[in-house]
Amino acid sequence: MSACPETGGRPQLAGSFGPWLLHRASSILDAREMSPTVLAHDRQVIPIQDCRVGIDLYWLPLGAGGRFVRFNGRVYEALKARIDRRPACDLYHSGLQVFVTEGRYVIEMTPVPDGRGRERGVVAEGPVGARSAGRFRIFRYELRRWRNGEIPDLGLAVDSPRRLSVDVGDARRLLDLVPQTPMLVWGRDELGTGEMWNSNSMISWLIERAGLDAGSILPPSGGRAPGWNAGVRAATQKSVAAPLGEEGRLTRSGAPS
Repeated sequence: MSACPETGGRPQLAGSFGPWLLHRASSILDAREMSPTVLAHDRQVIPIQDCRVGIDLYWLPLGAGGRFVRFNGRVYEALKARIDRRPACDLYHSGLQVFVTEGRYVIEMTPVPDGRGRERGVVAEGPVGARSAGRFRIFRYELRRWRNGEIPDLGLAVDSPRRLSVDVGDARRLLDLVPQTPMLVWGRDELGTGEMWNSNSMISWLIERAGLDAGSILPPSGGRAPGWNAGVRAATQKSVAAPLGEEGRLTRSGAPS
């Protein structure tokens, strides 16, 4: 990990919007590249009767399953590594699968693809780059607590799954915490943690708040998970509110379904 440190600092606005716009455009292009056969192969839906109880963490390479995202991610990291004067690292996005007696839930942050969030177990949306930008769907992300859902490209996960807990109490606690996750501005450091807020921040916040040691979790060897430490630090703060309002068009809804 010493070769691939977590970098801090407050990214400028252009630095917040740039990677997000690239991600949105890349997702559309990569979806066109993938055939229905590939998509079906990537799905790993676990039948209810096969579920155990506990929490599994998955590390997904940036752009897994999509050549356009993967290529541009490597270019971005190469430039960032040169600026930071360090070796380039593999970048990872994290997601969770949580198992309780009622079934399996997927916890993940993604861009908002459409207005059918309830079908994906979406419990909240947040803005990207700037709170005012959240009025446009292209600049919003969503947080899912999706029963029997799926994590795209799960079969490409590295050093995964990592079993964080086999306790049903931990699993239920984490599920209950999902609607309380701070829906901060993606790509900004509103809490002064030294890192931008992103999908990894939300996953580490949930793990830490559930009573597990997210700070001891490292990404796969030779990789880094930007934003992870921001979530850990935010989880230790007594009160981290998620500002709600029309300006950012943040929403919260729904219990597990």
